Amino acid sequence: MGSDRNNPTTEGKQTPDVTNGSVKDLEQMKTYAGEGKPPSGFGARHVQTLLLFFGLTMAYALRVNLSVAIVAMIDRRAANENFEEFDWDEKTKSVILSSFFWGYVVTQIPAGQLAQRFGPKVLLLLSIGICSVLAVLTPFCAHIGDAKAVIGLRIVQGLSQGFIFPSTHTMLSRWAPASERGRLGTLSYAGAQFGTVIMLAVSGVLASSSMGWPSIFYISGAVGMLWSVAWFFYGSNSPAEYRGIAPEEREFIESSFGPQDHSRRIVTPWVAILTSAPMIALTIAHSSHNWGFWTLLTEMPTYMKEVLEKDIKKNALLSSLPYLVMWILSFIFSPLSDFLINRQYLSRVTSRKLFNTIGLWVPMVALLGLAFVPKGGSDLAIVLLTLAVGINSATYLGFQVNHIDLAPNHAGTMMGITNCAANIMSIIAPLIVGQVITDATDPIQWRRVFYIAAGVYFFGNLTFIIFGKADIQPWNEPVSPIPRTVSNANEAQPAQRSANNTASNNENHSD
Repeated sequence: MGSDRNNPTTEGKQTPDVTNGSVKDLEQMKTYAGEGKPPSGFGARHVQTLLLFFGLTMAYALRVNLSVAIVAMIDRRAANENFEEFDWDEKTKSVILSSFFWGYVVTQIPAGQLAQRFGPKVLLLLSIGICSVLAVLTPFCAHIGDAKAVIGLRIVQGLSQGFIFPSTHTMLSRWAPASERGRLGTLSYAGAQFGTVIMLAVSGVLASSSMGWPSIFYISGAVGMLWSVAWFFYGSNSPAEYRGIAPEEREFIESSFGPQDHSRRIVTPWVAILTSAPMIALTIAHSSHNWGFWTLLTEMPTYMKEVLEKDIKKNALLSSLPYLVMWILSFIFSPLSDFLINRQYLSRVTSRKLFNTIGLWVPMVALLGLAFVPKGGSDLAIVLLTLAVGINSATYLGFQVNHIDLAPNHAGTMMGITNCAANIMSIIAPLIVGQVITDATDPIQWRRVFYIAAGVYFFGNLTFIIFGKADIQPWNEPVSPIPRTVSNANEAQPAQRSANNTASNNENHSD
């Protein structure tokens, strides 16, 4: 591990010997984020971040709308009695709730490759646009085809939404500088919780209104279509394609990464990625998170109704409370993480592991407590559920941004790989619940569900602690130099700086 005193970008500067994680992370930040201050004010990167926030808001609203709606669909007495009721038992309901993920896992890895090759904008547009149209069609499909039609429709919705996370990660790998990665990444992904909160909170009211449970699908679908229009006009694949970006902001963003040429396809080092210990640890952490998260998200309305004996309006509002807390805490954890890293109180890898531990092991303890809450102990159960879900937001500063830490050139593909594996857990978890729960009113049976989720959380985070890393990996860089066309003098400086930064990175960073 040598110094970079021979690097032309640091000529005449004293460079500390890289002997510990904090200094190492500081050097990595200098190498990939430059030493200049970010442009002041509200910039193009913030516009893209807000669009991603609302895009993920709609994605999750369209994903979770069925969790509350299905309570009214199988029991008309729980909402407006004037609308159709379906005779679906617990196993059928579990299959319907998990069917979204059957399609979702299929498009994950291709999505990462397609986002890298064709750009994430069109993929996000088609993904949310198609899913929104299908949401509007859900009541009609349920009427004419019963459970089988709903399952088929949810599978197609899953196929369309499989492009969202890999495309979002590809967007962030192009728009979020290393020094702002925690903040911009968290703000973008916080839309998932915001969408969950809004959808769960209003679904109970809509189901009980004169418009009945079909309005849950009509309204969420219509708003998703509106977002698609906004994204078409204002979304952009990269700073180079955004017309209104200030030159200094473009230089700040582009100089923060290694060499990236979005006009040519970078060959994906599949073997290196799939055999990388940090990547395997990241995949396991992501999978364990999804098991617990989706167990609670899909089954909480049923638990509220059958065990805590809440009506659908209170059920929906209380089910949304943990995700509201999760959304709020994400804005507390995010600046805290960046502060600890930028002030060198923690190395980047230590920060990732710390916040991942908070996000998985604190909920683990809450789930173990929830397992012993007796039937009717609603206040304590709600507190523990809120803790189990709310603290989970710390994982956004853990495994969630670790793909970009390890390899920004392949972040979309890596997210596709880990999200594919993770959402196999999202399929299995509701099905396991359907097998374990034969009497939804029995808290003893729910105890087993919470035990399983807690055990998965423990194993996933332990693996991440042992094998996780946050350094740029050697396989991030292209095998051979990618020619870059410099169209004007303003672009020449970022291009040269990227080349110099790459040389410095190769000299100063190990796996």
